[in-house]
Amino acid sequence: MSITPESVGVLLESSDFGDRLRAVNQIRQLEPPIGFKLIQIALQDTNPRVRYAAVSQLATLGQQDLPHVSRLLRDRLRDDDPDVQAAAADSVGALKLTEIFDDLQQLYHTTSEWLVKFSIVATLGELGDQRAFELLEEALQSDNELLQTAAIGSLGELGDTRAIQSLIPFATNADWQIRYRVVQALAHLNGSTARSTLEALAQDDVEQVAQEARNYLQQ
Repeated sequence: MSITPESVGVLLESSDFGDRLRAVNQIRQLEPPIGFKLIQIALQDTNPRVRYAAVSQLATLGQQDLPHVSRLLRDRLRDDDPDVQAAAADSVGALKLTEIFDDLQQLYHTTSEWLVKFSIVATLGELGDQRAFELLEEALQSDNELLQTAAIGSLGELGDTRAIQSLIPFATNADWQIRYRVVQALAHLNGSTARSTLEALAQDDVEQVAQEARNYLQQ
């Protein structure tokens, strides 16, 4: 049976959440303008799994109407399900909706869900808004290593050289994966201090870290 806007619409109205979830997945096979209209129905679904699947697609379908999507994502950032909130944060970064920065910052400081905090920190680098620097510096001091790792990556993406001094202490972190992310972050930041730290990391005991640093130094 072929997938049509009508058939997807029928599934979206089903009392079975599995049907509605399948409908959201089928929206990917429709033309974006049509998919965008239908996905908005799923964004209001009573089941959080359906809302999560729908908000995740806004990262691509949202290009149809960015001002309207901005309002939709602000609404989902206030969702009562943390997975939906996290997906909304991801889509904000993918669409570079800098006007939602204040909403992200407020949610970061009010949520108790580490996954939501992680998604916000991870998306701030992609968002590219320089106002994020202080929030990323704050996340860097978290006692959650995954949050620290995300902050390191986003500080590199943000490209603010003020981050160099904050990143240097992590160049000797016991976790090699954190040192690896430091290499990637410093590669985006200019300056003699960043380069000298990369040179030191090029001698790291873990080959993945050392090779990554050498790759950047050779560019």
